[in-house]
Amino acid sequence: MSEEQNTESQSQANTAERNRRKERVGKVVSNKMQKSIVVAVERYVQHRVYKKYYKQTTKIMAHDEKNDAKLGDTVRIMESRPLSKRKAWRLVEIIERAK
Repeated sequence: MSEEQNTESQSQANTAERNRRKERVGKVVSNKMQKSIVVAVERYVQHRVYKKYYKQTTKIMAHDEKNDAKLGDTVRIMESRPLSKRKAWRLVEIIERAK
């Protein structure tokens, strides 16, 4: 009986590990498309030689089903299955509205 419970707990742990999806927070830089937004995600990277930190920006296309996000909003996006050629993220929530 304990072996069954052990294998079951391992399978649940493996499933949880596989289903963990990346989340990013960024700013909406474009909402001109229908049901799509472009989000700029900033991160700090350390230079290999000089050890100084600098900003690196990545633009990610995300799915916005209800066209809620506006230009300048801070949003949370989550990784999903591929929805089109360039779109594999979806809008989770709008954290802060642009003024």
